[in-house]
Amino acid sequence: MKIPKLIMNNKHVTKLREGDKAPDFKGKDQDGKLISLADLKGKKIVLYFYPKDDTPGCTAEACDLKNNHHALKKQGYEVIGVSADDEKSHRKFIAKYQLPFTLLSDVDKKIISAYDVWGEKKFMGKTYDGIIRTTFIISETGIIGKIITEVDTKNHTKQIIEK
Repeated sequence: MKIPKLIMNNKHVTKLREGDKAPDFKGKDQDGKLISLADLKGKKIVLYFYPKDDTPGCTAEACDLKNNHHALKKQGYEVIGVSADDEKSHRKFIAKYQLPFTLLSDVDKKIISAYDVWGEKKFMGKTYDGIIRTTFIISETGIIGKIITEVDTKNHTKQIIEK
């Protein structure tokens, strides 16, 4: 059975721009360990925001990043996902799909707000507020080098690696 492609109409785009200093953040990973942008200084970071653990689009995106994790690591990228799910949800999501990267829990939406990825979404005729799927490529010096706002969940690694 073929599942129809769902179209989501999102008007919101982050106020951050390529060349901006990435907002500092602190968040707990799936194991409760506090991670900050400062801890990652000197590394290239793929900071991707996604709506919810274990949903079709979010799973496709995470699995694409997992399946291409070696290529991303080879190019020096550290992958970090962020959603408003709690640590327990992240642990289950990681275990279920054997995800080899960190997921930060942002239940209070401080990181989500700092990166301006919360906004109005339209899905199947309904309007609501939520996380706008967005990825930030951050340089070793903490500068945003690329922002991906139209994420192709099944081919996201290709979008990250393309210049």
